[in-house]
Amino acid sequence: MAQKLPSKKNILSHFDERDPVMAGVIRDKGLFKLSLNRNYFLVLCKAIIGQQISTKAAESITQRFNSLFHNQTPTPEKVIAISVTELKQSGLSGQKVKYLKDLAARFLDGSIRPRRLPFLCNEEVVENLTSVYGIGRWTAEMFLIFSLNRLDILPLGDLGLQAGIKKIYKMRSLPSPKKILALGEKWHPMETVATWYAWRVQDAEIITY
Repeated sequence: MAQKLPSKKNILSHFDERDPVMAGVIRDKGLFKLSLNRNYFLVLCKAIIGQQISTKAAESITQRFNSLFHNQTPTPEKVIAISVTELKQSGLSGQKVKYLKDLAARFLDGSIRPRRLPFLCNEEVVENLTSVYGIGRWTAEMFLIFSLNRLDILPLGDLGLQAGIKKIYKMRSLPSPKKILALGEKWHPMETVATWYAWRVQDAEIITY
């Protein structure tokens, strides 16, 4: 199920005890906010669009993608119906167009059953979503964070998390997965919270999907 977000007091007492450096960032950046987007299809579309590109580029392409539907919310039916050419004109690569089409098909044929997802554990959600062409672990993790508000997600492959950690802990290079996992152990069970603050260090805008 989607989890209730912890209070600032609970967050600070946890990080003061486990990771004082991150606790300092939390005090500096203010209240933890995580939007909950229950339009699962839309969250996954945005996550696919955002794969391997900067936040700003992703926002720009997402806006153009949304405008293709004339201010109506993209749905699996509409994404199936729209032409590949139009989708490419929004700035999407041919590969990502294939991914979005496959995602829409999986929603329509029942391979992904949105109402069931909140009742699955993290790994079951990842397994279900990564069966879709073009959805890897990172995209599934963004879904766990932004649609189900799971608090114990540590997206090892996320560039923003890596860059944020490098900055916060004054590292010379991006941290290895092993180093991020070691930090994740300190942060547990609030890995998502620490990830969110690492993003904020990189970009003052609050990230949403």
